[in-house]
Amino acid sequence: MDNQSVIERVKYLMSEMRLRQNAFAKRIGTDISNFSKLINGKLPVSDSLVNRIVVNLGVSKQWLVAGEGTPFQKNEAPQTIVVPQISERHKGSPVYDIDVTAGALSREMTFADDSIIGYVNVPGVASGNKIVRVSGDSMKPVINDGDYLSIREITDMSVIFWGQIYVVLLDDYRMVKYLRRHEDNSMVILRSENPQYDDIELPRTAIRGLFFVSNIIHIDSRM
Repeated sequence: MDNQSVIERVKYLMSEMRLRQNAFAKRIGTDISNFSKLINGKLPVSDSLVNRIVVNLGVSKQWLVAGEGTPFQKNEAPQTIVVPQISERHKGSPVYDIDVTAGALSREMTFADDSIIGYVNVPGVASGNKIVRVSGDSMKPVINDGDYLSIREITDMSVIFWGQIYVVLLDDYRMVKYLRRHEDNSMVILRSENPQYDDIELPRTAIRGLFFVSNIIHIDSRM
């Protein structure tokens, strides 16, 4: 592993995500002082640091270590988890009677306790996430009508993992789409999986809320 080359790629990630050293160190869960020394070449890049970046940021290890491929996979779908049913036990991630759409839908997202219809408690689904239902076919075959999504809210919308799936809230619509980079940094591209749907270009400022899709959950009662 070429220490300096890895450092340059880490600096690229910091620039791409618009994060300063301290903020980046916090995002990957490492000591701020040691990370500063590493960036300045005073400490070697460890396997532990590489793994923290890969796991916490979803970065390709092959790219980070060897410079091969791309930092983030394009149109990489989240893990699909199949469960037999939604549980009534108060354990795991709450499932809300909220419908996000793989098309376009005008409706608010309110995560009130009285909107909880059950829970999903399986490995791989973070208990801090919220689970919502999907309707529509614009993300088929990756996300199908009636599937559920495990989502977490993004508080800093300047940090976007390009090519990943998000629930995007606009003034009049909410949509499930891939977020792709636009040549104009003030814009983003919303892309469907279904080729029958065209790309949507919109200003970043039009986004009122953003939720990262961590898992796709399919209910199969035959299990």
